[in-house]
Amino acid sequence: MTLGILYALVAGLMWGLVFVAPVLAPDYSAALLSMGRYLAFGLIALPLGWLDRRTLRGLTGADWLEAVKLAAIGNLLYYLCLAAAIQRAGAPLPTVIIGTLPVTIAICANLRNARRDGHLPWLRLLPALVLIVGGIACVNQTELAALRHAPQANLARYAGGALLALVSVACWTWYPLRNADWLRHHPGRSPRGWATAQGLATLPLALVGYAVLWAYHHASGSAFPMPFGPRPAFFIGLMVAIGLLASWLGTLCWNEASQRLPTALAGPLLVFETLAALGYAFTLRGHLPPPLTLLGIALLVVGVVWALRIKPNLVEAHAA
Repeated sequence: MTLGILYALVAGLMWGLVFVAPVLAPDYSAALLSMGRYLAFGLIALPLGWLDRRTLRGLTGADWLEAVKLAAIGNLLYYLCLAAAIQRAGAPLPTVIIGTLPVTIAICANLRNARRDGHLPWLRLLPALVLIVGGIACVNQTELAALRHAPQANLARYAGGALLALVSVACWTWYPLRNADWLRHHPGRSPRGWATAQGLATLPLALVGYAVLWAYHHASGSAFPMPFGPRPAFFIGLMVAIGLLASWLGTLCWNEASQRLPTALAGPLLVFETLAALGYAFTLRGHLPPPLTLLGIALLVVGVVWALRIKPNLVEAHAA
């Protein structure tokens, strides 16, 4: 349990970095940021694939198809929607919407995985979920208040960002449940090898996506300088950094956590990603979070600690 929690913490710290990229590169489209990140992830996975070649040779066609599904939905589509949401609504709002993932994953896992992982009693889980939702609401209230006082606020653009963030939530509610299914059904397989397999599965998808974007810019006569934009060295460095740290290392640590923890408990630990992303966002803004935001962060932490104290009811699970 302790090692699984530590792995989930590191994964959250790494994944929080992906909320920074759209803020640092507002002149790059969300599609280019998504394809660039996962192109870097796939290229990084190539030498790692050589190190994990024994594990990769043991994967079946069905395993590779699952890796492609996870890569397409949990990687490319998720980050495409998230980057677009951040560029439309700023970092904090999508961050707190993504912060509902501990709630959505815990509920879905408790509904579908009780036989395998044990059932977390709803009455004992409810206070933790209420605390987490309350924390997210506090942070969101602060951002909405700031938006109302902004002289050039675009509510339609802001609402569009919120909707895109909700699509990201749907993608990443599905991803950890399916990813945990594979890992729990293959307990002898290496989590590192599975992370590398997902990187290799992402590479052809990202290559095709990048080529389509390049062709679109050329055909439309866009002034945007492809393939690496107006700041090529910065863009390449940023993509390599989040491809290595967020995509590969974050996936590796999450796989390690998923093998050690019931999915209904691993879900609430995604709050570490939310806390890290908020910390990075306010660091870039150059000021401390306001009191209501700090209260929200405190509620998130208390909610996670509460959830971790709940033990799965295996008797009820086997009797179901």
